[in-house]
Amino acid sequence: MARTEYESNSMVMADARLLWDFQRMGHEPRPCSVAVGLGSHDLGVADVTVELYRRGMAPLIVFTGASSPTTRDRMPRGEAVHYRERALESGVPREVVLVETRARNTGENIRFSRELLAEHGVDVSSVLLVSKPYEERRAYATARRLWPEVEVVSASAPLALDAYAESIGDARLVLGMLVGAVQRSIVYPARGFMIEQEIPGTVVAAHERLRDAGFTGRLVPG
Repeated sequence: MARTEYESNSMVMADARLLWDFQRMGHEPRPCSVAVGLGSHDLGVADVTVELYRRGMAPLIVFTGASSPTTRDRMPRGEAVHYRERALESGVPREVVLVETRARNTGENIRFSRELLAEHGVDVSSVLLVSKPYEERRAYATARRLWPEVEVVSASAPLALDAYAESIGDARLVLGMLVGAVQRSIVYPARGFMIEQEIPGTVVAAHERLRDAGFTGRLVPG
């Protein structure tokens, strides 16, 4: 199928929804030792973390993230700092929010948050890991590799792909990031960055079609 033909019909969104559904872990939020909000371009991650805190799902919040090419202009003080400001504006007490400002990828988000909590003497047996919806599985697999002794519960905004893309205002950006997240789930276990997970053939095929159609902005080499 020609690229223009593929992009002009509903197959793009059908394939994207396959990837979206694969990335959602389907975990039911439950009380954990700490909620860790992973930095990104999406302030909705901070909002979900705040909501879970208010529901009593965690007594402590860690926001983690420096900045990236996609967030430098939008969040000049760094992702975690903007997340904290969002939480404080929502009425979360300052003393329950820790900030980690060095992490530039998901692996560093996990490692540096773990180190920060250890420095503060926080005993962690479970983590409520809050991410963008299309990165739940990627974040979960990374945390299971780098923080294997804790239970990881995934959480994100309960939105369908179409609604999420509309909220971000850039559907192509969202699809590119979704393709990149699935690619990492495929290639990163062999590099030691994630645990191995079964990936259905339908998801791999949809990923390849979207990649070949040009949604490549967030791919990593290899």
